Amino acid sequence: MSDNLPKQFHRLGGKPVLRWAVEALARHPAIKAVRVVVGPGQQALAYEALEGLDVGNLIEGGAQRADSVRAGLEAIEGTAVLVHDAARPFCPSEIIDRLLARLEFFDGAAPVLPVGDTLAKAGKMLGDPVDRTGLTRVQTPQAFRLAALKAAYERWKGPSPTDETSVVRAAGMEVAAVEGDPRLEKLTFPADLRRAEEWLAGRLTPRTGLGFDVHAFAGNGPIMLGGVEIPHGRGLAGHSDADVVLHAITDALLGAAGLGDIGEHFAPSDSRWKNASSSLFLGHAVDLLRQRGAMIDHLDCTIIAEEPKVGPHRERMRARIAEIAHLRVDQVSVKATTTETLGFTGRREGIAAQAVASIRMGLSL
Repeated sequence: MSDNLPKQFHRLGGKPVLRWAVEALARHPAIKAVRVVVGPGQQALAYEALEGLDVGNLIEGGAQRADSVRAGLEAIEGTAVLVHDAARPFCPSEIIDRLLARLEFFDGAAPVLPVGDTLAKAGKMLGDPVDRTGLTRVQTPQAFRLAALKAAYERWKGPSPTDETSVVRAAGMEVAAVEGDPRLEKLTFPADLRRAEEWLAGRLTPRTGLGFDVHAFAGNGPIMLGGVEIPHGRGLAGHSDADVVLHAITDALLGAAGLGDIGEHFAPSDSRWKNASSSLFLGHAVDLLRQRGAMIDHLDCTIIAEEPKVGPHRERMRARIAEIAHLRVDQVSVKATTTETLGFTGRREGIAAQAVASIRMGLSL
């Protein structure tokens, strides 16, 4: 992937690739448990990617695929097992149905797709064609009777295999082929990740959320606006840091996703949020959306106040909001207006803010 981040931890539609792969398996009713094998030193990344999911203790793998699969097999019990690549984020439930059905008659089963392209040997120049008759592309997850796969690995003496069907067939066991799915394509190159993003975006429904918040002036300044401390002679009254901008944006995001409002998640009566930074509230809303596969397209907030002047601080606010929400700065807009001395803001009694969040969600794999 041309960077130092393992591909299974790249974000896809707001969620790490690994999380997509695990959730696809975990939601199938026939699967009783999901266990994750990670490379040495990747535990922190994996725990962050899988936060809130029941995957038990992470299993440390080895230098080669066979080492990692063996470590996983040693840590589990049961009658059947599916081995899946974390770099294949989208697994339709019907694939799992097909695989498990074939285990009634065979020691293993794997999804396959026909080879549709012309095959040829290649170096600097295109070489001789290769007959594609009878060739298939083998995907994962691959299903096995657990005892059979363990026995096959005990007998395996060759180099690390590229998949488990090679190990089982080498042990003289039969592996059934079931119809695969293009959605199971493995992410290997940067272009694969871009294609997955495009495919995912096409399956999401646009949604819009509105947020509004107001706080009265009280006490001494400074005040917090958009996650930025702004010098001012008066402060804002509130249970938390009274950041009307972040509160309005938080409510807009929660509303867009149908997740209630900020008061349901952070009750003003809860002492834990006394003087808390509103960045916690916005970060929580962003995490909830990403866990549900939502993509945040744009955040727009209008500050309604006679004072203080917003212009000198606008770009810092945009940058801070973008940082909290894991967005580009050009996906965040902050504007300001007055009420021409009308109403409570016109009388300089407080500050109000309204926000609009544009998101996409509603994925159905």
